Amino acid sequence: MSTTTVQEVRTAADALVAAFAEGRLDDYFGAFTPDATFVFHTTPQRLGSTAEYRALWQQWVEQDGFRILGCTSSAQLIQHFGDTAVFSHDVETRIATRTSQETVHERETIVFTRADDGRWVAVHEHLSARTAA
Repeated sequence: MSTTTVQEVRTAADALVAAFAEGRLDDYFGAFTPDATFVFHTTPQRLGSTAEYRALWQQWVEQDGFRILGCTSSAQLIQHFGDTAVFSHDVETRIATRTSQETVHERETIVFTRADDGRWVAVHEHLSARTAA
């Protein structure tokens, strides 16, 4: 795996995580292709598009006052397979709703592909719960 590819994927992943952590939703959702899929341990069904995920996010905001207060990524691993790369890491996310604030410990995998313009874009995200260390 080339160092350049690893750095490009790391840059794309870091930008995605930073946009999420800072609540920059247009940048966050823009890091995914329109047909990206999402599997979350907190959601009973697989989400079949970025628009579907964004609509669910909006529902969380409207119903619960959901917002991200911050997110830290650690234990990062990048695996490169041609025009595909798998980014996995541990995430610690501080969230707030109208009724409470909490820190959630999860493990996440994001699959990236190289777009026609050379950028690395996310095509799949899988999130699972993990025990706090």
